[in-house]
Amino acid sequence: MAWSIADVARMSGVTSRTLRHYDEIGLLPPAWIGGNGHRHYEEAELLRLQQILLMRELGLGLREIGDVLDNQLDQVEALRAHHQRLLTERDRLDTLARTVSRTIAELQKEQDGSDMTKINRPEKLFEGFDASRHESKARDKWPQEWEQSKRYADTLTAEDHERMQRETTAQMVRMAEFMAVDIPVTDPAVQAEVDAHYQGICRFWTPNAAAFKGLGQTYVDDQQWRSAYDRIAEGLAEYQRDAMAAYADARLS
Repeated sequence: MAWSIADVARMSGVTSRTLRHYDEIGLLPPAWIGGNGHRHYEEAELLRLQQILLMRELGLGLREIGDVLDNQLDQVEALRAHHQRLLTERDRLDTLARTVSRTIAELQKEQDGSDMTKINRPEKLFEGFDASRHESKARDKWPQEWEQSKRYADTLTAEDHERMQRETTAQMVRMAEFMAVDIPVTDPAVQAEVDAHYQGICRFWTPNAAAFKGLGQTYVDDQQWRSAYDRIAEGLAEYQRDAMAAYADARLS
């Protein structure tokens, strides 16, 4: 039995445009193409698409996925490996859920007036977050910058990572305070904070104006980053993005 590209798009939730792209890069060729140029897929292609989507969920880039699929010999073993990765991801999400629960409890104490201190150990806001899930995308899009970033990251100790998490949280809180009193993103004080953020990123890699704006948009689009910002103040991700765009236009263009 064969299915049209429209059938596969409807079943999988993957757009026809994406399926055509997968064909163009050799990741998922159709079983056959009709005389009218329409692509058709059979069971083997559906199973391959399932594996592609599993690996995308696990954060692998398209190039990595192609390497895995082209080199795997045993489909059952490959699925077992995917299953193990999913179990690992489940454990990570459990940790992330506990992080959110702990943050809610601490913020609730503050709202109730039972504990007027700030969040205890703010670096714990980021427990369970996995920055590595975005590495393959970054490596594909900015290979030179990714290598530069990785070289620097490899020199950091656990204490360095914890210190940087505290710095990041503190910066986010200061930005939230600016936003709370409606200070424009172009205000010198806000831009000074963004400059500190930019200099911190430059320890890893040096984004140009477009890349810095793209990073700001990632804070809005990526669910993990957006949740981190929203737990401090709703709308903070958009405020941070707009402030970064203003900085990029003024300082990096």
